[in-house]
Amino acid sequence: MSEVKITASLRTEFGKGAARRIRRENEVPGVLYGHGSEPVHLTLPGHALMMALKTPNVLIGLDFDGKSELAIPKAVQRDALKGFLEHVDLLLVKRGEKVTVEVPVHAEGELAAGGNLLEHVLNALPVEAEATHIPEALTVSVEGLEAGASVLAKDIALPNGVSLAVDEDAVVLQVLAAQAEEPAAEGEGEEAAEA
Repeated sequence: MSEVKITASLRTEFGKGAARRIRRENEVPGVLYGHGSEPVHLTLPGHALMMALKTPNVLIGLDFDGKSELAIPKAVQRDALKGFLEHVDLLLVKRGEKVTVEVPVHAEGELAAGGNLLEHVLNALPVEAEATHIPEALTVSVEGLEAGASVLAKDIALPNGVSLAVDEDAVVLQVLAAQAEEPAAEGEGEEAAEA
């Protein structure tokens, strides 16, 4: 996983008015916490942060106030209508430290014939991985699966150093049988056409 460098500045103003001023300047208020340290309130560049957050579980190298820290996004608040970043919570991490994150699950391959549907019970799988080696996504083959089949968490191949942070028998994907429509009786169709 690549590390994204972002230069931030310490934030000294708090409250709604200060947050609005920060957002008007195309910046995002945020807080960095973890490892028992006092929370650090930051102002981050909006565009750079938005681009970094396009990668799930991105590792962010923060430079602020003469310090360099590593962090991962813990909570991101967006405007409900416009999607703009409103606030970000960053979790302080160290190289070699294990963290628990949710990694997106992608299915590939074709299901067995019959118009069956693939249901994602878990869109993301909770795993424990080293902070600097978090996988971007987990790929699962559903090639030839029949209706009623399911993929459990333990069936997904994990990269080295990554372990499950969920029950290994948890259902991640399942194949549902297609629902066939009842054909309309001949008399019903003619009556509807006359009406």
